[in-house]
Amino acid sequence: MQYGAATAIVLIVTEPGRENHVIEKLRQIEEVTESLILFGEYDIFVKLQCPDFGLLSKIVVNVIRNIGGVETTKTLTAAPLLD
Repeated sequence: MQYGAATAIVLIVTEPGRENHVIEKLRQIEEVTESLILFGEYDIFVKLQCPDFGLLSKIVVNVIRNIGGVETTKTLTAAPLLD
């Protein structure tokens, strides 16, 4: 991971039965590098790789949270290892 680059894991809760619709939309986002349907407290796991935190924020707030069927998100940002 580069300094300045932003990596995040987004955990998503969907409306019941909307998991496939949401994951199809997520896979159309260029910055999504991995996505999985889960069992348990969260319905979907998404990994994002962005050049900066500004773009990361825009994608989570303006794109992911506006996909039909998304109820809630929890975003975990990664920190680069320090020397």
